[in-house]
Amino acid sequence: MPLDAAAIMTRDVVTVGPDDRVPDIARRLAERGISAVPVCDKDGKVLGMISEGDLLRPFRQTHLLQREWWLNVLAEGEQLAPSFLDYIRLDQRRARDLMTTPVITVTETTPATEIAELLDKHHIKRVPVVRDGKLVGIVSRADLIRAIAQSPEALAGSV
Repeated sequence: MPLDAAAIMTRDVVTVGPDDRVPDIARRLAERGISAVPVCDKDGKVLGMISEGDLLRPFRQTHLLQREWWLNVLAEGEQLAPSFLDYIRLDQRRARDLMTTPVITVTETTPATEIAELLDKHHIKRVPVVRDGKLVGIVSRADLIRAIAQSPEALAGSV
């Protein structure tokens, strides 16, 4: 019997809101031992996904060089006020600033084989499961691996 998203999804999904700050998101990921979370509005609608990679993007070397260039332009040879430097050093970004959109989603009836194909095609590691536009679960690669381990024939058609 083919498996669908409802049969393999994780139902207790950790989420963040669009206005959650980067340090809070990083803490949530670390505490739960996960690498990404859906960004949802107060009604549970999926707005985006935010991953460890998204959180690290602003700290990559090219962004640091751009920041240094802008500081030099703003200072025009003058020393910038320490309070201004402290402000720009602190990460004020929020989930909405770094999240990946649009989000690939599936419904509870999406076959596991189709989910595996979506993950591969879009180079993603997880996909939110929605009902009436609201988050009800998430299927990760680990969920698919568990499904294969428990029922090898469930995904045999497309693997």
